[in-house]
Order: sequence, then structure tokens, then C-alpha cells
Amino acid sequence: MINLLPPDVKDGYRYARLNNGLKRWAVLFALALVGLGIIATYGLVSLHRSTVSYNHQIASTEALFKQENFSGTQQQIQDISNSFRLVVKVLSKEVLFSQLIKQIGASMPNNTNLTGLTINQIQGGLDITANATDYKTASQVQVNLADPANKIFSKADIESINCQSNASTAYPCTVTIRALFTKDNPFLFINNKAATP
Repeated sequence: MINLLPPDVKDGYRYARLNNGLKRWAVLFALALVGLGIIATYGLVSLHRSTVSYNHQIASTEALFKQENFSGTQQQIQDISNSFRLVVKVLSKEVLFSQLIKQIGASMPNNTNLTGLTINQIQGGLDITANATDYKTASQVQVNLADPANKIFSKADIESINCQSNASTAYPCTVTIRALFTKDNPFLFINNKAATP
């Protein structure tokens, strides 16, 4: 089919078609903008509602904490925790003397007798006094107590050995030893497995 219309009319029809296409695109673009606006508005409203809801939950939780005296309870828990630490600290230094004396007695060499145990100011140790028949036996007390196989002391030092030459007793020598407990000493209350529940 041959189009015999003048060129001006042909151009008018062509521009009319282009205008219709542009109108459609403009309407679609406007609808898209309206849709994005609706989505953005819904998002902002939803965000505002969530913020209000969370603020309300936070306020009610803070009110509950104040009502339930949360800070007071927390302070009581801290006090109990501090008391428990103090108990553990005290028990870690408590010595089970009934078992300790048996072990020290078993470690004493022949011809000696244990005469005294004194807790000294040095933490984790004590002073031991024993009588012996002679100087060599008195020094053997220190060797036996310092022996790691006994699992009693990590270190035992002789403080003094006094022997009386004209004494009428069977044990004329007195030895004083300062000893420090081993860290894994089974005679401390906190390390004793039988003492734990």
C-alpha cells in the first residue's frame, strides 16, 4: 500500500505515535514512582512502629529490673562470690594435721622423735622440732623431710641442731627445721580429694 499523504501529515502521524509511546512511558514511570513512594512510606511507617515497640519493651524491661531490684540482686551475687573466694582462699591454707603428722612420723628416721610443729609466719610452711640420739641422726631428719617422694615439703632447711654432751636423756640432740609445703600437697584441705564433695 502506497502512502499518498503529504509529508507534513505523515510527520504529524509519526509524531503522534511517538507521543502516544512517550505518554505510555510517562504513565508507567509515574506509576513506578507512586509504587516506590508507597513502598518507602510503608517501610518508614513499619520502622517507626518497630522503634516505638522496641522502646516500649526496653522501658518495660528497665521498669521490671527496677521493680525486681536487679542491681541489689547483682550486688548480693557479687557478695556471695567474694565470700566463696574467701572460703576457697582460707581452705587452701588449712592443713589436715591428723594426716600430716602421720606422714611426718613415717618420714622420721630411727632414733628420733617428733616434739613439735609450729605454724610460722611464712605462708605454706611450718617449723618442725625433733629430738635425736646424735648429730648425724638429727641431720637425717632434714634429709628425710626434704625427700620429694614424701610429697609433703618442697623444701626443708635446718634452722638449728643443738646437742648436749652431758645430757642424761636418750635423745640429747634437738633439731629445728623450717619446711615449706609442696603446691600439690595432699595434706592441705583444698587439695585433699576425700575432703571434696
